[in-house]
Amino acid sequence: MESVMKTLSCIFLLSLFCGQAHSLEESSFCKALVPGEYILPAEDGTWTWCMAPIYDEKGKLHIFNSVIPKKGSWIKHSKIVHWVADQPEGPYTFVEDLFSSDDASYHNPQVSMAGDTYVLVFLLNRYRDANGSKQEVGMATAKSLDGPWTESPLNPVIPASGEMNGCQIVHASNPTFVVTPEGKYRIYYKSMTDKLPLKKGFREISFAESDQIEGPYVNYEANPVISYADQQVDIEDPYAFFYEGMYYMIVEDRRGVQNLLEGNPIPADQIRNGGYRPGLIYKSKDGINWGVPEIGYQTNEIYFGDKLARSERPNILWKDGKPECLFLACHDEDPTAGYFLKIKNWNVE
Repeated sequence: MESVMKTLSCIFLLSLFCGQAHSLEESSFCKALVPGEYILPAEDGTWTWCMAPIYDEKGKLHIFNSVIPKKGSWIKHSKIVHWVADQPEGPYTFVEDLFSSDDASYHNPQVSMAGDTYVLVFLLNRYRDANGSKQEVGMATAKSLDGPWTESPLNPVIPASGEMNGCQIVHASNPTFVVTPEGKYRIYYKSMTDKLPLKKGFREISFAESDQIEGPYVNYEANPVISYADQQVDIEDPYAFFYEGMYYMIVEDRRGVQNLLEGNPIPADQIRNGGYRPGLIYKSKDGINWGVPEIGYQTNEIYFGDKLARSERPNILWKDGKPECLFLACHDEDPTAGYFLKIKNWNVE
């Protein structure tokens, strides 16, 4: 049945690509977003990126994010650090360098709670290739947000290897962790393969599932579940969650998926890669068949009147089981990790 639904979804998307344009509406989620503030300025000599927020059982806000030396590269020198605050606006107090290594890069964290266990997933690069770009998915767990944190003995829990849809997996990164209604554990992530004749590694969204938090995680046999690679556009930075009986996924529209679906694709030589355009939100009953997205969030230019910059890495801060804020990384002119938007009265449709 899953394969039939996926086939129907692909046929529907193909009809869009063949000229039946579909205007993307602003989602109810997007309409509920209210500007907050830019936060977490970078220290001299560094730049900060992305924010994974979560409250502890006492209501203290914890944020995990990436810090990279300006003289280095995020591919080789990123570390994950830990901050605390009493509210999203701050002020923030630095706690520690949580994951830092001379032999690996830790980047793009996302944090969740599963039962009594905190789960941190992240991009892990251990330089397995000579070019230092073998990006894979790592995981760490803890019983308290104050630690101690333990890396999974199975890291990378999703390696950049194996087969996907008849091609070889060459990249697995930017993970997001979800507990399914059936009690299983899923990690959605950005995947790339050596699919020919494209060769450029267009980003797709795939997932792997396990019966245990730490794994082993097994890739879904019909991956990828969202892909526009054949049209040479893509999305990345998925943030997936299950809420009010449905799966949702918020993503960065990296190369103009909205334009493609609306029948006005951007010429390939004119695409500006990155989050310079509104993000997208998908909705699904099973977390496999995602259909056509809506607008998930607007740009920093719209929210703050600032010069357009890359808004990426969406993460939701949850409070009492409801979404309170959307955090977005942003490469604005001021060196901050990004900004948050308050979620006011989201009416789930």
